[in-house]
Amino acid sequence: MIEEIKSHIAEVENFEADNLDAVEEFRIKYLGKKGILNNFFASFKKIPKEDKKEFGQMINKLKTKAQDKIDSLKTAIEEQKEEEGIYGDLSRPGQKIGIGARHPITIVKNQIIEVFSNIGFNVSEGPEIEDDWHNFSALNLPEYHPARDMQDTFFVQTDPEKYLLRTHTSGVQIRYMQENKPPIRTISPGRVYRNEDISARSHCLFHQVEGLYVDKNVSFADLKQTLLYFTEQLFGKSEIRLRPSYFPFTEPSAEVDIYWGLETEADHRITKGTGWLEIMGCGMVDPNVLENCDIDPEEFSGFAFGMGIERIAMLLYQIDDIRMFYENDLRFLKQFKSVI
Repeated sequence: MIEEIKSHIAEVENFEADNLDAVEEFRIKYLGKKGILNNFFASFKKIPKEDKKEFGQMINKLKTKAQDKIDSLKTAIEEQKEEEGIYGDLSRPGQKIGIGARHPITIVKNQIIEVFSNIGFNVSEGPEIEDDWHNFSALNLPEYHPARDMQDTFFVQTDPEKYLLRTHTSGVQIRYMQENKPPIRTISPGRVYRNEDISARSHCLFHQVEGLYVDKNVSFADLKQTLLYFTEQLFGKSEIRLRPSYFPFTEPSAEVDIYWGLETEADHRITKGTGWLEIMGCGMVDPNVLENCDIDPEEFSGFAFGMGIERIAMLLYQIDDIRMFYENDLRFLKQFKSVI
């Protein structure tokens, strides 16, 4: 009879099941009221005295093996069901993933880069945490210069050296001129920060694209022709005007307006009835800036320009509130799905 128990132990060890019904049948077969174990226990009194100890040990071993097998199979089957409940049938085809949308800021930035790339401008980038020299001093803005107040700055460290969140991407141009000699033709897109109140027309962070061209005999006429090409390509507008302005790092300096027109009510609203829209600032690079970058202003000259990407996007897409770019509202972002 001991050999019979051993054969049942081997059967229990080899038993496998993939559903709870089969496990229940197995439990009843061995541990039920009329199961195999109860039959063995009932036969215990018929076993010779000298064999009772071994017989009892074998019965207990069979019982333990059977219970362990039942518990392990139940656990495995329940875990499998739980996994299927979370992930479904893993053999089924996957769900179709919807096509995402580029952010309007990215769309406009890429369009601007493409326009200037077509006339030989490359793209340069730099750190968003900048030191005082690259952000201000090298751009003809020495310490205590009153023009620094034009850009409310987020300082992140002031001792022993001033570090700040860059207020423009002009610092990238300084780094580029330090590392490269003329001819230089580059644009610097990136995120900038200014300590301004958030409203429908302004934000404490926004994006800029600044351009720089340095070579021999660069003139203001070259600047105007470059900007005219840009406005024709991006806006489809061929009429611009340049109004005198002031920027510490360019001389002479100008604001650039395009003639938007007065064909619709929206045109009247965004141009305040004039038909003209300001889109960027520009000017000839100040000789002091060239000298700070070890470029001889007697031999070389250059022009620079800069624009806010949000402002351009608001014009192109007729968006009234700059805060919409940063709120991650899917109703707003899904409108740009079809735009490359």
